[in-house]
Amino acid sequence: MLKRILFGGEDAVSVTGNLGLTLLRIFAGIGLISHGYTKLPPSEQFVQLVGNIGFPMPQFFAWAAALSESAGGVLLILGFLTRIAGFFVAFTMATALIGVHLNDPFQKQELALLYFFIALCFLLFGASSWSVDGIIRRRGSL
Repeated sequence: MLKRILFGGEDAVSVTGNLGLTLLRIFAGIGLISHGYTKLPPSEQFVQLVGNIGFPMPQFFAWAAALSESAGGVLLILGFLTRIAGFFVAFTMATALIGVHLNDPFQKQELALLYFFIALCFLLFGASSWSVDGIIRRRGSL
């Protein structure tokens, strides 16, 4: 059960489906890294923003948000622990949407919404066959 949660996904995808999902994972991962690494280490301003959202330990959660984007991006690129990465990225983007951009116009919400739904897709679907998760699935029986 744990292996299915960590490395599960759909292998019955066509070559073009695998290509599309792999390109989406790689592009989204690169984008997430480009946003996440600029927050490492978290600046005092970012920690204060996280505290203003209402998180009890703003320093900890600022690190969690920055790592969720940067490390989550790396994991998406590799297709390793894809569902776990998808969970953390989706949670971070939902927090950004609700805590920071809720009253902003759509143009300000758009990027967080895009990353939220991409992450949600990989949380639900997992990585395709062309991933580290796919290799682990094929080597063991899930």
